[in-house]
Amino acid sequence: MISRFLSLIPLTALALLAVDVPEAKLKMFRPLPASMDSAANPATPAKIELGRMLYYEPRLSKGQKLSCNSCHMLDKYGVDNEPTSEGHKGQRGDRNSPTSYNAAGHIAQFWDGRAADVEEQAKGPVLNPVEMAMPDEKTVIATLKSMPDYDALFKKAFPGEKDPVNYTNMAKAIGAFERKLVTPSRWDAFLKGDKKALTDPEKEGLIKFVDNGCVTCHMGTYVGGSTYQKLGIMKVFPGLKDEGRAKITKKADDQYFFKVPSLRNVEKTGPYFHDGKVRTLPEAVNLMAEYELGKEISPADNAAIVTWLRSLTGAIPADYIRPPALPPSTAKTPKPSTTD
Repeated sequence: MISRFLSLIPLTALALLAVDVPEAKLKMFRPLPASMDSAANPATPAKIELGRMLYYEPRLSKGQKLSCNSCHMLDKYGVDNEPTSEGHKGQRGDRNSPTSYNAAGHIAQFWDGRAADVEEQAKGPVLNPVEMAMPDEKTVIATLKSMPDYDALFKKAFPGEKDPVNYTNMAKAIGAFERKLVTPSRWDAFLKGDKKALTDPEKEGLIKFVDNGCVTCHMGTYVGGSTYQKLGIMKVFPGLKDEGRAKITKKADDQYFFKVPSLRNVEKTGPYFHDGKVRTLPEAVNLMAEYELGKEISPADNAAIVTWLRSLTGAIPADYIRPPALPPSTAKTPKPSTTD
């Protein structure tokens, strides 16, 4: 019956039935930049080349088996799809590993924001006893200096420095590489004016996302990543033990506050939340509606929002993330530990 009715409507009139997203609903969003530049750490081809190698370098770990890419797999949207990641000797931490894609544009790094930027973040896992477990910076630098190729690469990336192979420069190189890990999607084309970049169901989902209040926390260029919010604003979140930012700031007011995750590529980056205990995107949407917005959304609204969220899945820069050939080991390279 509906199809017969539509067949009687002129094509010009049918065009008017397409979903239109009012500009007012888009004012909280921005498209991705080509890169997330830093005045404090300007990128150069040499620095990026070194950073790419260090990102994939397993000899930055105590057992010489784990690299940044082990937990933040660049061919899998920057995650390992595990609730928590496996570190040194099979240990696991208590927080989910967030994606490294688009992360350099966030307000800070880690779920609790304890690192100001990706350069500072890069220093943490290497020395974390549960993660890559190197004992100290001195050991890391000794390992890098044991491979002559790295000495040349550091000199090229940091010209004019007397001793460029140091821990800070290691982190700067990794950071420079990560600052170009951007994944533009059809959503960006839509924000730039291509109104056909999204389907009508996706536009309907966007409208539901905004009208239900999700945009209160998930806004801006990264659809999140720009604020800290309490998990359980409207009522106590079930099973919550992690104190969030309060573990870092020691302030009671920061208890259960976490950095709002970016929703870019969210379809690909589950499981969800700080502990990775939520497996599916529809479940995550329902939990956020109930505990952050204080409402129960309909199955239809949930499905619509999830449909729009999938439009945030961007293109992985395959050439940029291609694993490099790493420098060969030498007889001087420290051996992996077998006792601890």
